[in-house]
Amino acid sequence: MVIFIGFIIIMGGTLGGFMAEGGNPLHLLHIGEIITILGMLFGCAIIMAPVSVLKGISSGIIDILKGAPYNKEDYEDLFKMMYELFQLGRRNGMIALEDHVMNPKDSSLFKKYDKFHKNDRAVDFFCDGLRPLVDGRLKPEQIGPLMDSGVKHVEHEKHAPVHVLHLVADSMPAFGIVAAVMGIIKTMGVIDSTELVAKYMAAALSGTFLGIFISYGVVNPLAVNLHFYNDGETTYLKVVKASVVAFALGLPPIVACEIGRREIEHRFQPSADDLEKMLKSAK
Repeated sequence: MVIFIGFIIIMGGTLGGFMAEGGNPLHLLHIGEIITILGMLFGCAIIMAPVSVLKGISSGIIDILKGAPYNKEDYEDLFKMMYELFQLGRRNGMIALEDHVMNPKDSSLFKKYDKFHKNDRAVDFFCDGLRPLVDGRLKPEQIGPLMDSGVKHVEHEKHAPVHVLHLVADSMPAFGIVAAVMGIIKTMGVIDSTELVAKYMAAALSGTFLGIFISYGVVNPLAVNLHFYNDGETTYLKVVKASVVAFALGLPPIVACEIGRREIEHRFQPSADDLEKMLKSAK
């Protein structure tokens, strides 16, 4: 919703100022210029990035229109799940976690926490962190580097769509100039007609306008928003990592969850007292 408000303000400010001086917004729209600029935009993106990154761009734009990736309820679900699982491991030993960690889709414990259970990436990340500990392949102090590499992999994967969007945005003013130059070339063909010269020059200049407007008013803002959205997704994984590592090192479940809580950004972060009450309700 906030994104739409931002776009309305951009459009209102741009067109409002133009119309206040007597301009007609329809004079900014010329089909030839639009086809040229948008064609170069999409063509450039397709040449620049593999299909997986292009899919990441399209899915990412859809995601940011929905708002933040996680909210307080999502984190509450996560903490309750981790606390209950950690308590199980603390009381009955790591072997008690085997059924849940080795087969998360059928885990009765995970199914209790629906928001977490439906998050395939988070479930895989959580179980991949605990699995080497449960089967004894790694020592507790070796879990941290393992999960760090998982977070870095996700950050790298999420960075690619943002990087491509920024590169496309940086190219848009030049695409606008290309459209304008083509319009001027067309104008030179009717140089003897004052009326047509004015018409074609206006169309050419609209190409420059559209290139700059789409770059700084649309694509770049979307890229920055996607960057912050991705930060929200990786923060969730960092909470998981911090809690799992703390538990692996032998800290009590409630302390492990407290360490994870400190990774959350302030607007979604429960207080220490709220976390304690929340976890006690999960017993």
